[in-house]
Amino acid sequence: MVAATVPEARTTTTSVIGVDLGGTKLLAGAVGPDLAVHHRVRRQAFGLDQPTLLATIVEAVQEAAQAAEAAGTEVAGVGLGIPVTMDRRTGVAVYSTHLPIAGMPFEAVMSEQLGLPVAVDNDGNCAVLAEVRHGAAQGADDVVMLTLGTGIGGGLVLGGKVQRGWIGAGAEFGHMVIDMDGPPCQGNCPNRGCLEVMASGSALVREAALRVGRRPDTPLGHALEEGRALTGPFVTELAHDGDPVALDAMGAVARALGVGLSSIVNMLNPEVIVIGGGVIAAGEMLLGPARQEMLSRALTPARDTVRVVPAAFGDEAGMIGAALLAREEL
Repeated sequence: MVAATVPEARTTTTSVIGVDLGGTKLLAGAVGPDLAVHHRVRRQAFGLDQPTLLATIVEAVQEAAQAAEAAGTEVAGVGLGIPVTMDRRTGVAVYSTHLPIAGMPFEAVMSEQLGLPVAVDNDGNCAVLAEVRHGAAQGADDVVMLTLGTGIGGGLVLGGKVQRGWIGAGAEFGHMVIDMDGPPCQGNCPNRGCLEVMASGSALVREAALRVGRRPDTPLGHALEEGRALTGPFVTELAHDGDPVALDAMGAVARALGVGLSSIVNMLNPEVIVIGGGVIAAGEMLLGPARQEMLSRALTPARDTVRVVPAAFGDEAGMIGAALLAREEL
């Protein structure tokens, strides 16, 4: 008698699509259980109207999903980190400084358009989730995250849990005022002198533009005369090369960041503050002076024990965190 052959059970690897939507760019990726990113999609998000923005998100997710499926993995859902204040009771994106999605039931709209389970959270909450679970703050229970890009996102973990506030609109550290008579904040924010307008990538560009007019005979001044666009990454590149205008602009942003850090340290006494976003490409040129400013202003003992560190996942922390959000919530 020949024994029956039992087919081997097939194990299907699942991926989730993580999406980090910022004020300027969109980054999506198919993320496996080991956090390996199997396919990345980058799109511009700046200046898009609402229908075009939604279509761009759908297109990016579909491209990442198709790449994951072609590699033999099943897509289980989508996590989206978006720069808004959320009402998690209703799933509505209540307020956005940079994007035309205010008042939208974003989670429901995306789920319908994508035909997949969807989890949505503030982009800063997603970024801090990645860094606490697997990144620069792994093992810490009390963590603040700042993501420095076009604006400044914030995430907060206390007692090992992401803290979103009563209805989900908390941890907006970018809109903490550090100069009550400072420049008007960006986009739809009604305030002045917010950390976002003083220490973001946009602030770096503004500070460089203010200074280069007084010092045109510099590498930055010559580059602008030749038609080079003034962007945060370009200012950072020139600062690394020693351009005096770029270095001054970076110093102004670093000091403003340090003022914000001192308030965070005094209020929350975190173990770790993680700095992410595109501006972190400046590295210690930004973080060193920011730490010194924080140490000169914050109270002991909190200032003496906090670690201010760059994000382990760099500018992909939001995307990785959005994928983790989808795995945990769906």
